[in-house]
Amino acid sequence: MLTRGGFVRLQIPSQFDMLDLVQVVSDQMGHLAAMDDDTIHWIGVAVRESVINAIKHGNREHPGKRVTVEFAFTPSHNPTELVVRVTDQGEGFDPQAIANPLAPENMLKSSGRGIFFMRSFMDDVSLRRAADGGMEVRMVKKLAGGA
Repeated sequence: MLTRGGFVRLQIPSQFDMLDLVQVVSDQMGHLAAMDDDTIHWIGVAVRESVINAIKHGNREHPGKRVTVEFAFTPSHNPTELVVRVTDQGEGFDPQAIANPLAPENMLKSSGRGIFFMRSFMDDVSLRRAADGGMEVRMVKKLAGGA
């Protein structure tokens, strides 16, 4: 188990082929925290969904725009949480306007479940407009033995 925190920041171009790199880092962070394979998998799904949304909807696959992905164990001494932040450089959106993917009219749609997955697999998820524009998704997973 971790006794000290850690921090990793990736700044990637808005390209889907960068998802594998993000996945490797996400998995490694889970291993560092001694998480079981199922937990690591579901965190990876949440992180991938967030990065896909940032590339596709936030940055609209613009080659000059970046997605920032940060992984941090907090607090830095005796961590109790893994915090993942994903920030894009897009126009942002109103999180309250997100359609419910479980509503009957949305059940057969091929998209619109990413935020639902994030909320299902992480302990806390918040969405807000980033300070310099775009959106920031902050996801928290409590560590075993943590508060």
